[in-house]
Amino acid sequence: MDQAEAQLRTAKIRIAAACIFGLAFALGVYLLIEAVNPSGLISFTFLLILPAVVTAFVTYVGDPLARRPRGFYTGSVPTALFGAVVLASLIALREGGICILMLSPFWFALSALGGYLTWRLRRREEPVENVFRASTLLLVPLVAMQVEPMIPLARDTGNITRSVIIDADPATIWRHARAADHIRPGEGRWTVSQDIIGLPRPTGAQLDRQGYGATRQVQWQDGIRFQEVVTDWQPGRRLWWEFRFDATDLDAWAMQDRHLLPDSPHYRITDGGYVLTPLPDGRTRLTLTTHYWVQTPVNWYARLWGELLIGDVSANVLAVIRDRSERRPRTA
Repeated sequence: MDQAEAQLRTAKIRIAAACIFGLAFALGVYLLIEAVNPSGLISFTFLLILPAVVTAFVTYVGDPLARRPRGFYTGSVPTALFGAVVLASLIALREGGICILMLSPFWFALSALGGYLTWRLRRREEPVENVFRASTLLLVPLVAMQVEPMIPLARDTGNITRSVIIDADPATIWRHARAADHIRPGEGRWTVSQDIIGLPRPTGAQLDRQGYGATRQVQWQDGIRFQEVVTDWQPGRRLWWEFRFDATDLDAWAMQDRHLLPDSPHYRITDGGYVLTPLPDGRTRLTLTTHYWVQTPVNWYARLWGELLIGDVSANVLAVIRDRSERRPRTA
């Protein structure tokens, strides 16, 4: 083995060791956060700081002589680490696919940023052999974990509205909107959230009685259940409710993804309902609105996902009511 081959082999071993150590460190931080606060993954430390620091450490150690191109720092290492994190999350940590999909843009982007900053800030004319200098980077997320609880998070409210025009009168639509039994898998419409991402579909909603104070028992696929307590009952005009999630309901949600509960310290679905508006041509506009609040380090991002996920669920429910009210099959 000549000197060039020996150097290449040493470099590969060094990079592999750095990756393994960096991933082990990230796993340790993950387990520590989970032990202290199960919802703590929705934090600056986990979303922004940890991926940047781990990539900075790996690239720093993996290129001791500072000879590798920028693509090593911003492309090769971030991609490899990102793939390893996704596999570990799915297989070892059994995270839900929706949660991983939501975190992926932050992890990959901040990982690439950490590599880029390392590439820019190194003194490229001076070889660096001191691993301790790189290891000190790993103190950053540990310190951030202590400081972050002291920083208050803003709480933003929002609403998601979808509507559909139905060729039926309000009285007919009201019968199907107030309760919907036995929704079949083929009913409704195609959506990104439910047909690609895998969000469960509604399967039914039963009303225990009529009028103010009644309770709608809502069922989704995979055993998900929750209640909607009626706060406004105007037949043929308006039906409004407050969402209620008990511990048993949340256990079923947690089987899907324990970090995306609809009633958590970081976000909550509060209330919603239908409004029926008669149109001059005899048809009716049915509008479904859902109110919520979010309190995360990235509220704007959480609201984007809420618009997609809750919006798709709403569009699917409206399609079911439309098709049943018109009493003929229709493709969305």
